[in-house]
Amino acid sequence: MDRNAKVAVTLGDPAGVGPEVIVKALAALPREERRDFVIVGNVEALERADRVTGTGLRFGPADAPSDDRIAVDEVALGAALPEIGKVSPVAGDASVRYITRAVNLAMSGEADVIVTAPINKEAMNLAGHHHDGHTGLLAHLTGSKSSFMLLASERLNTIHVSTHISLKGAIERAKTERVLATIEAGHRHFLRLGKTARIAVAGLNPHCGENGLFGTEDTEFLAPAVEQAQAKGIDVVGPISADTVFARAYNGAFDLVIAQYHDQGHIPIKLVAFDTAVNVSLGLPIDRVSVDHGTAFDIAGTGMANHVNMLSAIAYARLMARSPRQRV
Repeated sequence: MDRNAKVAVTLGDPAGVGPEVIVKALAALPREERRDFVIVGNVEALERADRVTGTGLRFGPADAPSDDRIAVDEVALGAALPEIGKVSPVAGDASVRYITRAVNLAMSGEADVIVTAPINKEAMNLAGHHHDGHTGLLAHLTGSKSSFMLLASERLNTIHVSTHISLKGAIERAKTERVLATIEAGHRHFLRLGKTARIAVAGLNPHCGENGLFGTEDTEFLAPAVEQAQAKGIDVVGPISADTVFARAYNGAFDLVIAQYHDQGHIPIKLVAFDTAVNVSLGLPIDRVSVDHGTAFDIAGTGMANHVNMLSAIAYARLMARSPRQRV
């Protein structure tokens, strides 16, 4: 890996499949590459995952590097390891503790990028951490006004104007300032990776409102955002009806689609790249990539969890680590 970048991998909800997909993914990597990783979590949870997956990995403290052990930055739980496959405040609190520690590592420069395993929003809120998930929690921990969710895959990329809010709230949030900020965030990210993105803005209403027949938001708010972005030299068009723009992007017409709300962007990505798409947080002072699946309590503890998505997240994290922020 270039620059020997340090990747901090958070355990996610310890009652879910996070520990299992982490150990399976690291076991799939060449032995010499594993020293570039530190897992933020608990050795006990990782050893439990190792027993059900049979990876044969060994774990040790991060402050005592060893070529035959995966480094673990141990985070005290303050309680017994939670039962696998169950929603619990202990697990929810643990997942927040892991993320908080990883953010501190990234903010201090001890980690170049964070990769996060899935958390459970219900468990997190039961523990008293009232955030919408990773996105809101990361913004809170880094003191950021807001962040943007990018879903990235080989042939389709989407960045969202809003994510974990009601559809009514999403409509209210699709204003010119926010849409423009989302366009700019996506544009900057692709520049950082060495490419000028061809961006399309998805319409909010059916057929972009059909000249006011089905709503005026597209002409009133989205179109001005596109015009302002174009005036700044950004390669962006739209709004384009959402029932065609994702297919056009998938077939090569655009590099990035601006989705107006959560499901508008998530459904096409999960249809075409369910196992390989990753979640990237933009607009933060740190870099973070995540798997794009949940805690899968129904199969947790069985060893059946697919680690392909974690490998994709690790690969994208490495890409970001090779692309310093000063390029933007």
